[in-house]
Amino acid sequence: MVFSPKDQTLICPQCNTKESFSLVEDASLTNCPSCGGELNLGEFTSASRCPYCNNYLVYEDRISGQYQPDKIIPFKITKDQAVSFLSKEFMKRVFTPLSFLSQKTLVNLNGYYVPFFLYDYEAIANYQGVGIKIRTWRSGNYDYTEKSFYDVARQMHASYDNIPVDASFEMNDSIMDLMEPYDYKQLMDFNPIYLSGFFGEIYNDNPLAFKPRADEKASASAQELMKRSLSGYASLNPPMNTIHIDMTDGNINYVLFPVWVYKYTWGNKTYPFYINGQTGKVIGNTPVSKVKALIYSISLGGFLYIIFWTLRVIWEVL
Repeated sequence: MVFSPKDQTLICPQCNTKESFSLVEDASLTNCPSCGGELNLGEFTSASRCPYCNNYLVYEDRISGQYQPDKIIPFKITKDQAVSFLSKEFMKRVFTPLSFLSQKTLVNLNGYYVPFFLYDYEAIANYQGVGIKIRTWRSGNYDYTEKSFYDVARQMHASYDNIPVDASFEMNDSIMDLMEPYDYKQLMDFNPIYLSGFFGEIYNDNPLAFKPRADEKASASAQELMKRSLSGYASLNPPMNTIHIDMTDGNINYVLFPVWVYKYTWGNKTYPFYINGQTGKVIGNTPVSKVKALIYSISLGGFLYIIFWTLRVIWEVL
């Protein structure tokens, strides 16, 4: 039985039976409980597929106890929908080679549950200084400049809930940041049935190892909010980059977020694409076709030449 994003329940891919399933207990992480084939699991794998019988496997030891997620956002986007989102994205990229869009270039297409930590913070920002406003005008033969000085004091309190940081070494941090935002209203209590039919990981290190990235996100946001309240001055002394921010740590939650991962090979190079499994947002780079770029340049050049030539003729006639 695998979890169906469309039906939001377990379903048998062979007969479409829903919700009827059984658990196979097997303490071993080295052999498939269905066919007995030897498994070569990664250090952080929590859900995978047997390479021999293609059955999806969820490993209880890696989704329970300290590894049990607090919450999960189940896949909402089906594989077909993900392909559709990807195709639409490709259509926007004019210089993508036609052969790159062929199904033959597809290496693999899989859904992954990526481990994230969600961090809460309380932030207090303080600023005290002098703001200068400048007014200039001209009267008669003279230019006038007026400088006004203001005492400026600000104190801001901000609460941050659920700042996400991916806890997977394999996933690129900048790509996972671009996967945001996720709709936290759809966070659900963890249930292992959501993992069936997908690949999954446990967090690759403790929350403190990933916390500096969350600290940076919260601090940068607090800085930006404070700077907005200080706008309207020509200059500030001391400058805005001296804003002091005190951060207080709050709760940390361990969650799983859905990501479709597509890997295309073209020209002996692999191009990974990532699709948010909840919203359909697509992140990834395509190669550039030199032929398409050349044709586009020639066409654009020819078009501009005709325009300029036509304008020149009109100008000479007039």
